[in-house]
Amino acid sequence: MSELLIVLGVIVFSFALRSFRARFLRKVGALGLLAATFLAFYLPTGSIAAGVGGLLIWFLLPWLELLTRVRNLRLPIHKSLEQQAPPGASRFPAFSEMTDEVEKEGFEYVTDTGWEWDGVKQFFRLFYNAETREQAAICLTEQDDISWGSLSLTTRRESGIIYRTTNVPFSTPMASAPDVIVRREPGAELFPDVLGKHRGWMKDLALETEDFVAETPEELPNLIELEAEQQIKHNLDSGLIRLSEKADTFRYSWRGLFYLYFQLVKDMVKMC
Repeated sequence: MSELLIVLGVIVFSFALRSFRARFLRKVGALGLLAATFLAFYLPTGSIAAGVGGLLIWFLLPWLELLTRVRNLRLPIHKSLEQQAPPGASRFPAFSEMTDEVEKEGFEYVTDTGWEWDGVKQFFRLFYNAETREQAAICLTEQDDISWGSLSLTTRRESGIIYRTTNVPFSTPMASAPDVIVRREPGAELFPDVLGKHRGWMKDLALETEDFVAETPEELPNLIELEAEQQIKHNLDSGLIRLSEKADTFRYSWRGLFYLYFQLVKDMVKMC
């Protein structure tokens, strides 16, 4: 009975630490949950190996999703963006506030667009700043009962290199094409933060406005489609995905599943 109380005590204390906003305390709380898992297997058996085995369960859990759902996915090779109505407050509570933040920084609204495939929906509100040649986007991703919003800022060079700063909290499910350089800043919660991170990055690279392509706002959806096609081609060439038996679709290869697994584990560690 005392062993159970010890484990429960560690769990309650760990969840209490996870409720704080301080990153250090949240990480200690995550370590506490791992400690509770170790104790739950170690205390009844007295075996360190059993405790370590219990810890490994956390790292095996992603394979349940990968083998039962992801392995059976058939995704379209060519994805076309379609004009969409903006999400309501129930779907995306922070949407209006994010829009105001972007427009206050001198960006002009371009369009609302998105795509949907196999239960996954992505909505984009696109903006453009002609003076600075920067593209901004508000994105809402919905998958099953989970959804998350994110912000991104993109600049493109004549050479084809694309620089993007985003606060999306998760790693990409496919490898980026070689000419797409993505910098994730999950701690940048507001658009001015994302904007500052991106411009600071460009300054570090000694790039100025004249180094970027002056885009036509109406072409932005086409550029997103083209980038998606280049990413799929790159992942096909890399062997992370392969053509499936269904016409014009692809599926993850075993190599791709291992790539996804390590992406998920990396996110688990970073979000602790």
